[in-house]
Amino acid sequence: MSLRKRLKSKLVLLSVLTTITCISYAKIHVDLADIGQHIYPADSLMRVDVIVSDAIRDKMQDISSVRQAFKSDNIYRTSQGDWLVVDEVVGKHELIKYAVAINKDGTIKQIEIMDYVESYGHQVAEANWRQQFVGKTAVSPIKLNKDIDNISGATLSCKHIADGVKRVMIMYDQVLKPIK
Repeated sequence: MSLRKRLKSKLVLLSVLTTITCISYAKIHVDLADIGQHIYPADSLMRVDVIVSDAIRDKMQDISSVRQAFKSDNIYRTSQGDWLVVDEVVGKHELIKYAVAINKDGTIKQIEIMDYVESYGHQVAEANWRQQFVGKTAVSPIKLNKDIDNISGATLSCKHIADGVKRVMIMYDQVLKPIK
């Protein structure tokens, strides 16, 4: 089953469960293999060991406002020179794990939500919201209510994902872009 169909069936199930009980939690889980096959069906991902200096980490935090530590052990490259960076940010209460696919020219190819367990706000996994990031670069604002639209009821998830994507793009520009 394709990633899109799996996500759609999970979102349909989520809508039904949310209607049944107010205490249900949104659960989206997509693993790295599924993401890789979906975004790069004709290529494979190779993990790349990258060192992010304290100075670059400080710059990432200052520009993006994400305070939680960036883990540089989830960075992958394709044989064509594209990048996939897996990152996490806090939604309202829980961690949101997402992947940013970056074309070799430094533009965002797409983003995917990998893990989402907040009680609401799962709409951030919908394609039309994620599409806003496509084509953006490290110099793009990537800021909620500036070039990224908000979703009512998911404001913190929207803001934190946008901030997280911005930090990934700053890291790309400072660390990955120079790697040939």
